[in-house]
Amino acid sequence: MPIATELTRILGIKYPIVQGGMQWVGTPPLAAAVASAGALGMLTALTQPSPDALREAIRETRKRIGNGKGKFGVNITLLPSINPPDYAGYARAALEEGVEIFETAGNNPKPLIEFIKTYRPPGHSESEAVPKRFVIHKCVTVKHALSGQKMGVDVLSIDGFECAGHPGEDDIGGIVLLARAASELSIPYIASGGFADGRGLAAALSLGAAGVNMGTRFMCTVESPIHQKIKEKIVESTEKDTIHIFRTLRNTARVYRNAVSTEVVRLERRPGGAKFEDLRELVAGARGKKVYETGDHDAGIWSAGIAVGLINDIPTCKDLVVKIDGDASDIIRGMNQLIVADGSDIAVRAKL
Repeated sequence: MPIATELTRILGIKYPIVQGGMQWVGTPPLAAAVASAGALGMLTALTQPSPDALREAIRETRKRIGNGKGKFGVNITLLPSINPPDYAGYARAALEEGVEIFETAGNNPKPLIEFIKTYRPPGHSESEAVPKRFVIHKCVTVKHALSGQKMGVDVLSIDGFECAGHPGEDDIGGIVLLARAASELSIPYIASGGFADGRGLAAALSLGAAGVNMGTRFMCTVESPIHQKIKEKIVESTEKDTIHIFRTLRNTARVYRNAVSTEVVRLERRPGGAKFEDLRELVAGARGKKVYETGDHDAGIWSAGIAVGLINDIPTCKDLVVKIDGDASDIIRGMNQLIVADGSDIAVRAKL
């Protein structure tokens, strides 16, 4: 029997596993494969060039799922930008296409969350109740998680220092962060950053999480849209093969350690440091996209979490999800055997 948690109950999914929203990766082939496997797939809105393109991606994802009951959502990450994307336009497109699950992250999400929760599609009368929408909000501190809880999100995604992308500036690892979340939050939360296998899922559940969010692990699957050579590079890698860039700019991001990211760090560490303008060409998104398209792992910056050290194969999404859930179940059953009755007392037998 699959592991059932508050997450699976709320979202109506079979397994307590969420695919992270990843730029250039969270596209219909992957989101549909994850959804069809019984986990929660995730389309990345800003991978699409416009809200109308997102509409088409949503329709394609549904076609790929077919008559199955797979669930997927849309990730909208709010980026610091002088000319921000049309976030409301992307959200509106998703809502009008019937999307009910959203993942938000980044800068203050309150206006976007309120829009998602209250928007009435064309033809929806004022007398009708607004359809139920579910918002998963990703954050890297308990303080921000509490703020998200007040904003009315349904589930929080707690992102530890191990994650790909932006871990914040406090450098708090997942074990402490998740345990703190358990003592502070009153709504369900999932664990993100460093999760790639059944052992990780079992650990997350023991720390109070209702499931896990995985990005890097889903990059390395058959249905992932990135080049096969990048998948093979992930399999070859260890937990030492990531690096933090933008530390001196207080916009830390964990990415794969390659020629480009190493050069960025070198420039940041030189006397006088570096401004973003000095790094702009190196970190351009178009170069990162080229990595996934050509298989040249040194072509640009690309995100990877330290979970690369746990990835040893390239399975289908279905095989991966089923194995993670099954392995976690076996581990939990095994841990139950550590507790033995000793007369009227309970003794814990440590197996070191």
